[in-house]
Amino acid sequence: MLFITGPLYSGKRTFAKPFGGRQIYEVQTLAANAESLPALADELAQYDVVTATEVGGGVVPMDPAQRAAREAAGRLACLLAERADCVVQMFCGLTTVLKGELPPC
Repeated sequence: MLFITGPLYSGKRTFAKPFGGRQIYEVQTLAANAESLPALADELAQYDVVTATEVGGGVVPMDPAQRAAREAAGRLACLLAERADCVVQMFCGLTTVLKGELPPC
């Protein structure tokens, strides 16, 4: 599985599309309502490409539910990175391979 993470509008989806296969985007939104983050990560690891937006930077929300959702999203990203063959961080359209090697397009 190729896991791509980075801030909003950093080019994650555009970068992911040429790799083909089963792809799922913006999985950080699934974390807040997950009963089990490890089970969700196992399910998502069955995709060929998974993208998640980094949501932990910036101002900490006052609302406890929003803080919990951010925490869950960050923990899910860690679990996905652990399961991934390749982890890529996108920033301003530029890629940095953090783990493994990029698969062929």
